[in-house]
Amino acid sequence: MTTRIGYAPGVYDLFHIGHLNILKHARSQCDHLIAGVVSDEMSQLTKGKSPVVPLAERLEIVRSIRYVDEAVAEVVPDKLDTWREVGFDIIFKGDDWRGTAKGRKLEADFATVGVEVVYFPYTMHTSSSLLRRFLAGVVPEEDNPIAVTG
Repeated sequence: MTTRIGYAPGVYDLFHIGHLNILKHARSQCDHLIAGVVSDEMSQLTKGKSPVVPLAERLEIVRSIRYVDEAVAEVVPDKLDTWREVGFDIIFKGDDWRGTAKGRKLEADFATVGVEVVYFPYTMHTSSSLLRRFLAGVVPEEDNPIAVTG
């Protein structure tokens, strides 16, 4: 029997229920789950912002989640390069990537090496971006993402 290895990349900054849901759902679809924690530099390069929580702490948080078998720092922008280094059969992304140019490129690139791309529902009511805006005082109290989920 072949072990199915999954890879769930993310910044995992300001860890919240959306992150936990992705990791839980990902683990249910593979035998071994590797979480790729995007480095500060890669977050700045791809999202235009640096995480609040340092990489070493984000790695430790994600590594401690029971659904995660292994956590690695993602330090290169190309997911195929990460695949060559880490090795996995399936990659998990939020469905906010589905149908976008980034998502189509991801699917095309991974189709060439036999890696399946699986999308999970994006948690609309909680995100690290929303938490950042709330903490900065930009989100009104009635839209507090912590109160909605907690």
